[in-house]
Amino acid sequence: MKTFLLVRHCEAEGQEAKASLTEQGIQQAQQLMDYLNKLSYPIDKIISSPYKRAVQTIEPYAKDTGLPLHIDTRLEERRLSGQPLFNWIEVLKRAFDDIDFKVDGGESTKEAAVRALELFKEIMNEKQKTTLFVTHGNLMTLILRYFDPKFGFGEWSRLTNPDVYQIDEIKDFSMHLCR
Repeated sequence: MKTFLLVRHCEAEGQEAKASLTEQGIQQAQQLMDYLNKLSYPIDKIISSPYKRAVQTIEPYAKDTGLPLHIDTRLEERRLSGQPLFNWIEVLKRAFDDIDFKVDGGESTKEAAVRALELFKEIMNEKQKTTLFVTHGNLMTLILRYFDPKFGFGEWSRLTNPDVYQIDEIKDFSMHLCR
């Protein structure tokens, strides 16, 4: 059986890929390290989004434990649009309600979820028991929604930085995204 830990990055200065953690975010990363070190089971593998804020979130823990930090672009934040949207909240809500909806340059909920879940499917075939994934709020919500269909826009809106979710006792993993 597998355990997945999903971590949303700590507080960041912005949304772009190169955005760094804020001073508070750096402190949060240290607190996250302390929290992870107190778990009653070992983490076997760390995989992170390549975005700077995600990497900075987990670097203290990776350095402290000596675990290699694997980077995977499938954990990048979901692209809602190819350009800034003044009504992005409305667009995001619609994307949660209609998994095939997307705007120019963006990914549908289904496309983003399939991208991320392909990584999870691969991990199911590896020997590690516990894998920690560092990602972003929107994509994390889509991943959690796969395991618990109740997750949606409302749950996304209540996320904090950082957030840690644990998915236990994964025995079977099949790609079935329908709603």
